[in-house]
Amino acid sequence: MSSVVHYSISLPDPEKARGSDPDLSFKSHGASGFAEELQDALRSTTLFEKWRAKQPDPDAVENQWGVTDPEATVTGEQKDLRVNLTVTTKIDSDVFKQRLRLLAGHHWEMRDVR
Repeated sequence: MSSVVHYSISLPDPEKARGSDPDLSFKSHGASGFAEELQDALRSTTLFEKWRAKQPDPDAVENQWGVTDPEATVTGEQKDLRVNLTVTTKIDSDVFKQRLRLLAGHHWEMRDVR
């Protein structure tokens, strides 16, 4: 894992913030629910294990995709119609983006990275 990174993520239309597989997608409708689900996806292997089980050869999936950060934090804020998420994690950006795509599809925007 790398050093701590802070991401500012926006869900412009929270109702559309769903991945292509309903089993892996966000279920929430409010800012705190989205934050909780993303935080769990970063801290635990639950989302990764569900995704891996759906792959043609689950045993061939590289271990890097299952990395977790037990200290990851995510907070959510409703701002007008959008939901803004502030994420602090040590998870590599490729893995982070993959988990966001599973949860929200392409209905999210990276606002800032520090």
